Amino acid sequence: MGVWNQVAQYLYLKKKDPNTPNSQWVKYMHGINRISILLFLVGMVILAVKLLRR
Repeated sequence: MGVWNQVAQYLYLKKKDPNTPNSQWVKYMHGINRISILLFLVGMVILAVKLLRR
């Protein structure tokens, strides 16, 4: 699976692959990855706003 497909699945932009394993630990890992991606995007927005205000 490609990186962009996985990111799209984390952000609920694409449906999950039904063949992927479905354990509790994988769900935790995906949840932490979602939080990390969202925090990264928030940080990028904040940096862009700071740069545009100068």
